[in-house]
Amino acid sequence: MASPRLRAIVRKELIQAFRDPRMRTVIFVVPVLQTLVFGYAVTTDVAGARIAVRDTDVSAESRLLVETLEGGGVFEPVAAPGGSLEEMVDRGEVDAALVIPDGFGEFLLGRSTSVQIITDGTEAVTSGVVAAYLTQAVNMHVSRRLAGEAAAAGIAPAAPVVDLRTSAWFNPGLESRFFFVPGVIAMIVMIITLMLSSMAIAREKETGTIEQVMVTPLRKWEFILGKTLPFGLIGLADIIVVTAVAAAWFGIPVRGSVLLLLAGGCVYIISTLGAGVLISTINRTQQQAMLSVFFFIMPAVLLSGFAFPVENMPGFLRVATLANPVRHMLVIVRGIFLKGLGFDVLWPQFAALAAIGMVLGSIAILRFRKSL
Repeated sequence: MASPRLRAIVRKELIQAFRDPRMRTVIFVVPVLQTLVFGYAVTTDVAGARIAVRDTDVSAESRLLVETLEGGGVFEPVAAPGGSLEEMVDRGEVDAALVIPDGFGEFLLGRSTSVQIITDGTEAVTSGVVAAYLTQAVNMHVSRRLAGEAAAAGIAPAAPVVDLRTSAWFNPGLESRFFFVPGVIAMIVMIITLMLSSMAIAREKETGTIEQVMVTPLRKWEFILGKTLPFGLIGLADIIVVTAVAAAWFGIPVRGSVLLLLAGGCVYIISTLGAGVLISTINRTQQQAMLSVFFFIMPAVLLSGFAFPVENMPGFLRVATLANPVRHMLVIVRGIFLKGLGFDVLWPQFAALAAIGMVLGSIAILRFRKSL
């Protein structure tokens, strides 16, 4: 049972947090806005991509190809006569360029032909996705036209050597929001708990009240727990809020157990609060603590797998990511949201988060004692 001293400091922190209207905005409004921004802005989907087209063939087949691209709803072809194509790519007016050479329509006669796709390499991700979409669209158009001509001539089209059929489980439409929006939970909880916990203790140091607290009967573990427990509860509340926004607004399915998600959130919050307390022991002012939090967040996000696959990183960085709590929380969140995984599959991530939390918490307590 919690001691009266612990209950008093928890109550004091909650009152102090919710008394300030700006703090209430940071706790509840900002996570919703961040979820909406991430859901709409962070995407790799191709829709309405502007494609500059130079048609030097000017045949019925080349016009049909352009019409096919335009009718698919993915591309927006733009005519680029003469030398304007290179200028349009240089100025960033288009996402890619398509060059249809003379004799393009001769593929119907069984002759080889070529189509050139030009992308802006400075936008590596967009270029790769657009080029893949364009290549697939051109190949599908050619295959359909050949099959149509063969059927009209009463000739059976040649059967492909391999009938390749792809199926994307858990995200049939391959929508990037299904991948990114659940990950926002880990991002927001990390930011909120890190900032609030580190700045709360740093504020006590900055104002000089921490010395007064230490001469009271309040034990040091009670002080740390009392200062961080309210922010852990706020982090859990943010998980519920962001999950509701993801499911209700963006239609992201929650196929697994919400209780398991909250349990994972609890273990994750322990590790982020431990990091926050550790940061507060290194700094003596709120400004220093905030800057340290930003320095912590950047590598934590980059090494988490939120946007870039961990498997693509060098070996030494892949090993370093094992100490990153965000990486393990992302596996839990995406596994519960999209795959409906249970504890029998996710227990390694739970164990990793618990170990990270224990290590960070222990170091933070030892550092806290030495810093007073």
